[in-house]
Amino acid sequence: MTDYPVTFDATRPEKFERPQIFLRILLWILLSWIVGLAFFVLPIAAAIYISQKGSEKFLEEDGPKMTGWLRWIMGFYAYLAIVTDRFPSEKAEELVKFEVQTSGTPTVGSALLRLIYSIPSAFVLGLLGIVSEILWISAAVMVLVQENYPDGIYNFQRGIVRWEARLLGYHASLVEQYPPFALDMEAEGTSPAA
Repeated sequence: MTDYPVTFDATRPEKFERPQIFLRILLWILLSWIVGLAFFVLPIAAAIYISQKGSEKFLEEDGPKMTGWLRWIMGFYAYLAIVTDRFPSEKAEELVKFEVQTSGTPTVGSALLRLIYSIPSAFVLGLLGIVSEILWISAAVMVLVQENYPDGIYNFQRGIVRWEARLLGYHASLVEQYPPFALDMEAEGTSPAA
């Protein structure tokens, strides 16, 4: 789709385990507030790191550390969205591909302004999230019945998680470029047939 500096992908399991659906529901009930908190905490954390070290050292020293945290968060999001079937442990890179090519010269002000700049993307993502929740219910029922669900639902859910990954990479001030308004549902690195 696009050559955005934040990439996300996951390998679809051959089959999904039924008990994982119940674990996802329990985790969502217990931790749903943490999921939304990441969108607000990242710009503030980035601003603090940038104020202490400057933009170049932030990207060089803290960029890989923040990418690791985001990889785990994206593994968690992918698990909740039924894109993967394993809870991310210490090695989220085994479940999801999440890479960031750091760029730009973030400042404290630009890091904090990302809370405002990302409102349009977050709004559209929220609207698509409503569709995603309906599809999640369908996928969960199908997993409970047949341990799998259609590729179209999987690709939509993966596209939603990819949009979240790009937005979080932007929020963390790891990339300068605004995330595209695109629900990229293809596997990362492929392009739709012309």
